[in-house]
Amino acid sequence: MGSTKATLGAAVFAAAAVALAPSAYAQDGGVSVSPSSPAPGGDVALRVSGCASRTATAHSAAFVAQARLAGAGGTLAGETRVRSSIGPGTYDVEIACADAEVKGRITVAAASSGRPTGPASPVAPVPAGGGGTARVAATDARPVGPGTVHAVTGLVLACAAAAAVAVLGARCGRGRG
Repeated sequence: MGSTKATLGAAVFAAAAVALAPSAYAQDGGVSVSPSSPAPGGDVALRVSGCASRTATAHSAAFVAQARLAGAGGTLAGETRVRSSIGPGTYDVEIACADAEVKGRITVAAASSGRPTGPASPVAPVPAGGGGTARVAATDARPVGPGTVHAVTGLVLACAAAAAVAVLGARCGRGRG
């Protein structure tokens, strides 16, 4: 009986903790955004309820490109990226479903000072050298197999081995008789 009470108490505590914990996403008008306040250049996941269609598109001035949403049962999900050049603030999000239009908002946080502000990819060649591959790339790529010299050397060694086996076999044969 004591373990049942402890289990029930733990379940009630866990339910209360989940209910009172701050959510990791923001929801506004059927549109939820995760993380709740993305920084410029950050990725966001969108979740929309209230669309009867299986696909939709989400548009916002905060997004780099429109987000394509897909799902079923009235809930659609998708991902996009926040513009890296956008300032902090609240921006409208419009989701165009086949049967309705759902509206929401996204709050963009101020850019953190720990993130680099330069472009996401290199804009000039990186002086990385060639490593060991530079010499390989400069040589002829045709396969080189054994030539005539290798074949003659192998034949001479095989003959020497056969002669050694014959001599040792003859010695062992004389010792028995």
